[in-house]
Amino acid sequence: MAVYTHLGAEDLAQLIAHYEVGSLISAKGIAEGVSNSNWLVETSGPDGKGARYILTMYERRIETSDLPFFLGLLDHLAAKGCPVPRTIHDRSGAYYRMIGDKAVALIEFLPGVSVDRPTVGQARAVGRALAQMHLASQDFAMSRANGLDISMSHRTLEHCGEAALSGIDSELPTYIDRAAQLRDLWPVDLPRAICHTDLFPDNVLMLGDRVSALIDFYFAAEDSMAYDLAVTHASWCFEDGGHRYLPDVGQALVAGYEETRPLEPSEREQLPLLAQGACLRFVASRAEDWLNTPADALVTRKDPMDFARRLQFYADAGSGAFERPR
Repeated sequence: MAVYTHLGAEDLAQLIAHYEVGSLISAKGIAEGVSNSNWLVETSGPDGKGARYILTMYERRIETSDLPFFLGLLDHLAAKGCPVPRTIHDRSGAYYRMIGDKAVALIEFLPGVSVDRPTVGQARAVGRALAQMHLASQDFAMSRANGLDISMSHRTLEHCGEAALSGIDSELPTYIDRAAQLRDLWPVDLPRAICHTDLFPDNVLMLGDRVSALIDFYFAAEDSMAYDLAVTHASWCFEDGGHRYLPDVGQALVAGYEETRPLEPSEREQLPLLAQGACLRFVASRAEDWLNTPADALVTRKDPMDFARRLQFYADAGSGAFERPR
């Protein structure tokens, strides 16, 4: 259960009273999530017809000073018609409130389910939604640097150390040098916008083949739009622990993206390298989490070699991984 801090019924009722959402009816902890506490909250609604919201308490990995960026971005994208939940402001207009030393925010609830095995139609829809988000974010007034860029991936692997990495898998230490090579080749002049940077299937809600919500923007940052597409491609288009690439899903994802925002030639040329860098980010973060998670913890550690295999696919396939369907 991803509820790290207990809030009693009285605490929750007092909190909800600061919003124009009616009175609290129920609150249920949400199991998903690894960094924050989350509840599905039901209230009588501002019009008395009932309403549901997501309440998030920020426990770790997120600086309170970044919340105006993250939550303001949701409002900006929602106002532009993107499938993104709005932030519910309190009666004073604030994005979030403090309970003790922890920030909490109330977010609009949008229906939908996350898919484990995306269809071609769903992948195409996600590509369109990602491109729509990129275009809509370009006039967002705030910005934030990507703290998980290629240089950070290299530093993370170096900090883990060869001996510790080899304890996970004998091939893993070789990715320290691969990270340095990718860092030195990394393009810096591609078109940029505010990007999601973490659009895994569990961060997208679907209703059939329609995207009902893009969620969990807490890694959002300014970066190249093609890199964000590469992250999404790497996370949506493989099965069996990274052993099997799904070409029809990959082609549909890119085709859907280009229906809304055609890629520039320089972006398409760099996609294979960007995808390797995207995979490397998750190799590094998963290795770090693996080493810092106690063996008896009630958490299933994610294998960094899953994304190492995906990285190798992109290195071998080159531009063929992003060919347009014939």
